[in-house]
Amino acid sequence: MSTTTVAAVPLTKKTAKPPNPARVRRRRRLAQWGFIAPAVIFMALFFGYPLVRNIVMSFQDYSPSTFFTGESPFNGTDNWSKVFNDELFGKALWHTVLFTIGSLIGQFCIGLGLAVFFNRRFPLNGVLRSLILLPWLVPMVVSGVVWRRILDQDTGVLNSFLGTIGLGGDTPWLTSTSMALVSVILVNIWIGIPFNMVILYGGLQEVPKELYEAASLDGASAWRTFRSITLPMLRPVITVVLVLGFMSTVKILDLILALTDGGPADSTQTLGTLTYQNSFVQLDFGAGAVVGNILILISAVFAVFYLRANRNEGK
Repeated sequence: MSTTTVAAVPLTKKTAKPPNPARVRRRRRLAQWGFIAPAVIFMALFFGYPLVRNIVMSFQDYSPSTFFTGESPFNGTDNWSKVFNDELFGKALWHTVLFTIGSLIGQFCIGLGLAVFFNRRFPLNGVLRSLILLPWLVPMVVSGVVWRRILDQDTGVLNSFLGTIGLGGDTPWLTSTSMALVSVILVNIWIGIPFNMVILYGGLQEVPKELYEAASLDGASAWRTFRSITLPMLRPVITVVLVLGFMSTVKILDLILALTDGGPADSTQTLGTLTYQNSFVQLDFGAGAVVGNILILISAVFAVFYLRANRNEGK
């Protein structure tokens, strides 16, 4: 009887082929572009194209006739020379500086004071904070119309109240060339206080309470605590508040139109109202595009300084 032996064949485990590093990097890069592509397309369509179109328009003879015919010949720097040689442009630029600085200082100081005040616990805290938010929730045009009635020299509530308490009741809040810009700044401060208060109040909530307890144990005064703890801890929040406030204030149009329409005697004319007047009143779209580009340039320069300051602070 014969026996047959079968040789055992060793089983070799099939090893998986390692992925191609170049292909992995390519897929990862495609995935990254897939995530950012919608944002890039959105920015290009709704920000990039209007910006480029506005820059091109500033070098064209763009009037109602050329708008309808579609033929807007290039006129070089004629629009820019026309704007820079206009005395109203210098006045509007100076008024914009005063309006922006005055509004930012008033909104920030009062908003910070209210944020510190409401950071303490007391009855009706939430109710009062909700009431202070009302100016921020009302549309700016509505606020402008209401304040125009309040500040009216003859029938305004403010002059009537001042006359009742014996402080005079005939102040030309909106009809005097020396008072109109101040009145517009005060109204804009009233509108912007809630925004500053809410953001700064949120920043105060993130300050560790242990720091205040340690300062109290060391015998630090309230001002010393505010200067050495509160302000340094709020610095990133303060930067955000000031930047957002600048961006929203430097281009304000509807509030000034509702209050004074740029008057009296162009005493409240800003770059925003000048853009509107050139483009939609005088129908000089080329000059309006020039002033709009200057506003964009001012905002861009401010944004660059903000980004550089944040980068240096992070180091």
